[in-house]
Amino acid sequence: MAALATPPPRTGLLVIQPIRRKHCADCRRGPLPLLLLEDGAPRCLDCADLGHLVFLPRGDTALTRRSREESTLSAVVVRFNRRKGRYERQGVLVEEAGLTRAEERCLADAEARRRRRARDARRRAAQDARFMEAFAAEIRRLLPGCPEDRARAIAAHASARGSGRVGRSAAGRALSEVAVVSAVVASARHLDTPYDQLLMSGLPRHEARRRIAPGVEAVLRGWGWERGIGPAG
Repeated sequence: MAALATPPPRTGLLVIQPIRRKHCADCRRGPLPLLLLEDGAPRCLDCADLGHLVFLPRGDTALTRRSREESTLSAVVVRFNRRKGRYERQGVLVEEAGLTRAEERCLADAEARRRRRARDARRRAAQDARFMEAFAAEIRRLLPGCPEDRARAIAAHASARGSGRVGRSAAGRALSEVAVVSAVVASARHLDTPYDQLLMSGLPRHEARRRIAPGVEAVLRGWGWERGIGPAG
């Protein structure tokens, strides 16, 4: 029987997934999917009094850690990687009852995380709704002639979380006049002028903005804005 390479020392029991066919030195059964080395000789798990353990593959760190915590008896499973010339961890052997308890703990944690995510989502949604209302109110204060539904639509678009639009900027969150008016200008540009058609025709963006600036300014003046819109138009 060919000798097995000796794995590196580890704390606790170490079980090997052999890469060659091996038979138990006691009961002669084989080939063995898993074995324990005792005095340099391979033993099957039954002969090594580990046959009641179940294999948990690597991959879920929390489940592995908790399964070992919940098991009185456990073992690390390794396999020799010829290309790298070293043993690598494949998983653990743990008591079935311990694995069940560990799974229950992980499920409880997952449910707690799900509930926390749901609470956070509700909190963010409430914050976003309050901010959108404040943004819309500021539009109506600066441009009292802007229809309420249009102000709300502009505010919702400009302040969408994760959009990177002006409403999510520091100035936007502070409801600065420049940020609020910029959001209104952007809306007027796309909805009340031929700006998009000019872009589609191949006109450079800056030239398209120059051409539609009077139309944007007319919209804002119609909504009560008495000052110019500057280069934003």
